[in-house]
Amino acid sequence: MPITVLKPLTPGRRKISVLKDEEIAKRAEPPKALRVSKKQRAGRNNQGRITVRHRGGGAKRFLRWIDFKRSIREKEGVVERIEYDPNRSANIALIKYSESLKAYILAPKGLKVGDKIISADKARVTVGNHMMLKNMPVGTIIHNLEVAPGRGGSLIRSAGESGVLLALEDKYAIVKLPSGETRRVLVECRATVGAVGKDEWSNIRIGKAGRVRHMGRRPTVRGKAMNPVDHPHGGGEGVSPIGLKHPKTPWGAPALGHKTRRPKVSDRLIIKRRQ
Repeated sequence: MPITVLKPLTPGRRKISVLKDEEIAKRAEPPKALRVSKKQRAGRNNQGRITVRHRGGGAKRFLRWIDFKRSIREKEGVVERIEYDPNRSANIALIKYSESLKAYILAPKGLKVGDKIISADKARVTVGNHMMLKNMPVGTIIHNLEVAPGRGGSLIRSAGESGVLLALEDKYAIVKLPSGETRRVLVECRATVGAVGKDEWSNIRIGKAGRVRHMGRRPTVRGKAMNPVDHPHGGGEGVSPIGLKHPKTPWGAPALGHKTRRPKVSDRLIIKRRQ
């Protein structure tokens, strides 16, 4: 999947780079049973209040139903095509189990059109197969990892990411996550063999502000460029420092380095935290 730098024919195309993926099906329409319209929420919750700033606009898109649970068990499927998904960094693969039964999964690195995959309690350790951790050999590269049996994969789903099964101890498996964190997961949890594809995604150069707006991200204004009524860093004449001992959020909470992660029940399962 080579990265292509576009020719600077116009100022807007200067320094832009794109991924040229020959495996992606051109102009492939998602099956109607596997797509749904995506409602524009622009960072607002069910009360209409902005809970995530700098969201809004963007290109219209469909949501694809991704089978993170790999719920079609003990039945072999064939990769029909690899598709682009505008809602995530990774590509997705359309799996055909029968004429009337199809599903989307995350496309692992090395998965090709025509390959056969399966989801079962125990299966061959090949790219794309989905199985319980207790039936995998130690050292297996995995993605789409569950944190609770039957809940569906919720970890290691971004483009190019992968985890490693380090050990199996009684009812727990020890997994190293892409962040560097090492934690215990129940051996009945399932994961998919292989790394997520499209590993060059993080090296793309956006190139222009308009391309970011197409993604639904709005501009971010520095706090020190605001007025005192709008931000704790605001005010002053000319180029002023923040005037505080420590940086703060717009609502006065400590920022930049202050730990905000609340204690969780699952903290006891963490062996080594990420650096």
